Amino acid sequence: MAKILVRNGIQAIGEGLTSLVIIGKKSALQAVPFEGRFQEVAQKFVGDSSSWNSMISRINKSGRLPLHYELAHLIAVPDSASRGNTSTNSHALFKDMRSVTYPEDVENVHIVLFSNYSDVVAHVSAIARTFYKFTLKTSKKRSLNVNIDVVCDQLTGEDADFLTDLSESIRETARLIDTPANILTTDALVDEAVKVGNALGSKVTVIRGEDLLSSGFGGIYHVGKAGPTPPAFVVLSHEVPGSTEHIALVGKGVVYDTGGLQIKTKTGMPNMKRDMGGAAGMLEAYSTLVKRGFSQTLHVCLCIVENNVSPIANKPDDVIQMLSGKTVEINNTDAEGRLILADGVYYAKEYLKATTIFDMATLTGAQAWLSGRLHGAAMTNDDQLENDIVRAGKASGDLVSPMLFAPDLFYSDLKSPIADMRNSNLGKMDGPPSAVAGLFIGAHIDFGEGIRWLHLDIAAPAECGDRATGYGPALFSTLLGKYTNIPILNQ
Repeated sequence: MAKILVRNGIQAIGEGLTSLVIIGKKSALQAVPFEGRFQEVAQKFVGDSSSWNSMISRINKSGRLPLHYELAHLIAVPDSASRGNTSTNSHALFKDMRSVTYPEDVENVHIVLFSNYSDVVAHVSAIARTFYKFTLKTSKKRSLNVNIDVVCDQLTGEDADFLTDLSESIRETARLIDTPANILTTDALVDEAVKVGNALGSKVTVIRGEDLLSSGFGGIYHVGKAGPTPPAFVVLSHEVPGSTEHIALVGKGVVYDTGGLQIKTKTGMPNMKRDMGGAAGMLEAYSTLVKRGFSQTLHVCLCIVENNVSPIANKPDDVIQMLSGKTVEINNTDAEGRLILADGVYYAKEYLKATTIFDMATLTGAQAWLSGRLHGAAMTNDDQLENDIVRAGKASGDLVSPMLFAPDLFYSDLKSPIADMRNSNLGKMDGPPSAVAGLFIGAHIDFGEGIRWLHLDIAAPAECGDRATGYGPALFSTLLGKYTNIPILNQ
């Protein structure tokens, strides 16, 4: 397990064997003078200034260059990017950092990052997500000390503290997602959330098991009732007297999704432990923001279930009643995420009186066809919010692309002859599947009438190469950073 510390400026290398990684856009690396503290840190891996200059002149536009028997690495980040990408090119950095291996006897990883102030959040986030926390390998485990020295004139000590917290939140998000469901049960995820809430001094509300049904949470209860441990709804509240904004983060926490009675295939079910990526990302985004003095009232609502198979599981043709009072005919037991999120957003609007609601979920396989493997797909009733989250995605590296918000065109795809709606447009391709899934959630809060609402589908970007990416904390910290006192988030 690694411990990451972000520092302002270049510090001395610690005791013990160290791997050095030097990172920057090629233009930034070409401007680096090989002198002072950087020379002290790098010279035993690189040589003298002429060796440094020769090496820099030979690197490609981007890529990783191993140095000194692979104890050191130089990563050149591309300078240019398409308009659909982020100018930080953080995904190229992430890819190259993932390819770095550290010898078994290495105790420290010293990273020197040359970055523009506007790129730092995305670059540090990309680095952090490559140091994974969860493993059950029986080989000898080691603890790495990872020091990220950021070379950027504008970076403050407060910025560095925030980036350290953010790195931990990204890695905690990935840890939760990578943990299998026989360990991270619904009970265990509740405990994780309560632990975060207590550490932050938040108000903690937990409703679980049969209490969900008696309280009206028909979506969460009926999806989770077949699981080996009971479903739950957890709310952490950071309440600020006199707030002008009441913001709710709602996350899908399906610790495992078999698909229910309409069961997934043998190739479609593996990796469904990651179906709680929305809840994990929202929990850790909340943690980061509250730690940094969020100035408005902020809630995180976690809808926690396991979608399993048993004699009491939801059946196709069942009709259930939601917290909103609306009735739903189930025609797809594998469209469970929208059922639990509908309860969550309704609670946020009607009970927490949220003025802005964000829900995030690994919701639909169709998302990858809509916005690709790197971009989350966002639906919102607010033009400005759409623009803001796309910009936040580019600044944070958690990329976002808009999707259609057109309830007047596509909500009718969910009509039912016997209930208020069905939970899926199964077998129909009249409307875009990911957007229709989002509209199901929105239908329970009048599609955001009178408030701002944004739904974010992250089915693809939540993972990369059999590992979680920790998507979420960087995005929402950047998006909502104006409510903190962190300089780098208030550019």
